[in-house]
Amino acid sequence: MPLEKQERKLLETVDHLADDILDYVCRLVREPSMLGNEASVVRVAEEELKKLSFHPVSVPIDPATLAKHPGFAPVPWEYEGRRNVVAVREANGEGGQSLLLNGHLDVVSPEPLEFWDRDPFDPMVENGWLYGRGAGDMKSGVAAMTYAVHAVEKAGFGLHAPVTIETVIEEECCGNGALACLDAGYDAEAVLIPEPFGPTILTNQLGVLWFKVSVRGVPVHVQSAPAGTNAIEKSYLIIEALRQLEGELNRSDVPQKYKDIPHPLNLNIGIFKGGDWPSTVPATSEFHGRLSFFPGVSYEHICERIVKTVENAAKQDPWLAENPPVIDFYGFRSEGHSLAFDLPAFSLLADCHKALTGEDAREYIATCTTDLRVFNLFGSGQATCYGPVAENIHGSNERVNIGSVVHVAKAYALFLSRWCGLDE
Repeated sequence: MPLEKQERKLLETVDHLADDILDYVCRLVREPSMLGNEASVVRVAEEELKKLSFHPVSVPIDPATLAKHPGFAPVPWEYEGRRNVVAVREANGEGGQSLLLNGHLDVVSPEPLEFWDRDPFDPMVENGWLYGRGAGDMKSGVAAMTYAVHAVEKAGFGLHAPVTIETVIEEECCGNGALACLDAGYDAEAVLIPEPFGPTILTNQLGVLWFKVSVRGVPVHVQSAPAGTNAIEKSYLIIEALRQLEGELNRSDVPQKYKDIPHPLNLNIGIFKGGDWPSTVPATSEFHGRLSFFPGVSYEHICERIVKTVENAAKQDPWLAENPPVIDFYGFRSEGHSLAFDLPAFSLLADCHKALTGEDAREYIATCTTDLRVFNLFGSGQATCYGPVAENIHGSNERVNIGSVVHVAKAYALFLSRWCGLDE
């Protein structure tokens, strides 16, 4: 579909806003918004929405309210004073379709800092890239989607359907932020999330869960080590069994979309704690893991596989058989999804991509999870990711391509024009 005169004006407006978009990303990156420390970045997003003449409201995460929702993930931390920020731009006319733009403000830890070439929270531009923790995942996307809506106003247009700008927390650990907003009534006929997978259309993503395994031992002085039981070493047996489960899951009932991806399901042992003195046999240890699973497989089924795997491994060891490990599930309990590439919203997004690039949009098959889980499992619209190009997300020296951020803002502005409908 060729660009119309109004659309060309809209895209030119995005170009004129490019410096403002980059400035906003930098201000977001400066806030170290790890789990439990999101308050300052939420304020930055709230103030930016106000500055752009939107009317943001706070949406708290209330475990008591969400406890009965099937998508709620129980977690061991508190929610006092923690919130999401949402702004709705009401329609100027009728006849369009509603849109929700979702982006998360939380980031993962940048540790160990010695792996970075610079301060991860001091954004720096170099050779067309912006460096900093969260620059790619996904504060640049938040800026792009926000300014795409602002560009409509700046260009002098209205819209024939409402648009919601939703900035959330806890995407990196459970999805309870986006779920709280959905439960509060924020939904739309289409949802776009500018996750940094590049300008592709995400149709499939995996399920993901978190778990913790606690192991007991017997503490003694190291001179009597044979009389003790080393809880850390006993944990190795459990981890090895879980690795075997990971292999089994990757070999059995692989969906067609994932058959060409080497090792799509991954187990990660992300935290390990044990012992308190080099000369004492450790009495306890615990490790926390993340495991993914295919669309169409239930969370409960994978939990059962983990429990049975740990139980069977424990039975092979005399100590663990008498002192079985304890398994807890918390955080992510997200099932996967698989959608057709030719859904109306996806097809229109592909048309917008082609109008801007001259190329067909590519399908993206994700081996992770995103807040799409909330909208595609519990919402009413068609939801996908289309975002900027980033490198080293969750790693050191994370960076995002600045030109790709502006491109996403243009693609979203064009989608707004064609999905919601421009109004003079």
